[in-house]
Amino acid sequence: MADALERLVNLALYFADAKGPVTAEQIRTEVAGYPRAQDEAAFLRMFERDKEDLRAAGLAITHDQEAPGGLYALDPSATFAAEVRFTRAELAALHAIGVALAGDPAFPFADDLRLALAKVVPDLDADGTAPAAARLADEDPEAQGASVALLAAAVEARKTVWFGYTNALGESRSREVEPYGLFLRDGRWYLVGHDTATDAAGGPRVYAAARMRAPEANAKQPKSPDFERPEGFDVRSFVGLPFQYGGGEPFEAHLTFSPSDAWRAPALTGGAGTLDAAADGSLAWSIPARDPRRLAQWVVENGPGIAIAGPPEAVAMLRDGLAEAVSAHAG
Repeated sequence: MADALERLVNLALYFADAKGPVTAEQIRTEVAGYPRAQDEAAFLRMFERDKEDLRAAGLAITHDQEAPGGLYALDPSATFAAEVRFTRAELAALHAIGVALAGDPAFPFADDLRLALAKVVPDLDADGTAPAAARLADEDPEAQGASVALLAAAVEARKTVWFGYTNALGESRSREVEPYGLFLRDGRWYLVGHDTATDAAGGPRVYAAARMRAPEANAKQPKSPDFERPEGFDVRSFVGLPFQYGGGEPFEAHLTFSPSDAWRAPALTGGAGTLDAAADGSLAWSIPARDPRRLAQWVVENGPGIAIAGPPEAVAMLRDGLAEAVSAHAG
């Protein structure tokens, strides 16, 4: 591993110092780390892997295939970002927010963030002491952070993952999923991917990281993707409201915003579903949902002024939940 890393550093420095495009043969003879006795096919395979590793690290390596023997070069304009200047107030804000986030056990990219902060704010405290705390996850943050770090790596490498999963109905089974993307919503990380045990025509599904058990990724052939993402896939199209996730049957939820709270609807709905105005100034909101319990919880968290109009089971779940809360605090 040390030899491979040293060779990569040598190759990166060679490209950066080159006065112009170079051939593969020049690289083979002039870059330390490529065995002299290695045959050409083995060298080309090694060189190809090294190029991909450098590209993954952000170096833009170009290849002119029409030139005799092929020419390779580093594109400085695509590799090195333009200088960004921050005011002292902006640096202070970046430091405060970044260090707090890096100290959150639920944040899966803490090491990358600390490295970025060290570049932007050179006098960052070595111990990463945060003047404030961040807490992304509201349930088992350490486990969620470790799981998401593994899932993020699998998403980037396009490697299949396995995990135990318990859906919103309490049903548990093992899953084999091709991970397409991740997103964070209300302190919870979600994975979007294709469950290989289901019909491909069903489309990608959304899995809550907090409901996973013992996730692991395929470690075989780490440089070779296990699958291709669907053309045009955009993880942002799967970001929904909390009650839109889960393994329950989909249903249409109907809610109302009172006239005095109608102004809050655009922010709370995020543009999801349809809003219809009534003559008295109230708003009727219709939106696809999957979890009536989370729907009732969302109404309580964002009320008063919001009520569930249907379906009946969701109305009953909200009524019964409020009755239990009142009973628990009555004397």
